[in-house]
Amino acid sequence: MKDRGLRTFVTVLAGLAVIYFGTTGRSPEEGGGVTGGLVVLALLASLLVWHLTKPGDKPVK
Repeated sequence: MKDRGLRTFVTVLAGLAVIYFGTTGRSPEEGGGVTGGLVVLALLASLLVWHLTKPGDKPVK
């Protein structure tokens, strides 16, 4: 159960990183803010991290 907190933290961090890097580096002419596509991309990245960090079925020896 202790690992779930770390797993959740890494998942949220991945989503926030996608949003951060998706909004920085844009010119003012392009407009700022978070677009719907960026939110979907951040959600997909978070789900991928959640899936990749799930515990395995076999116990560690």
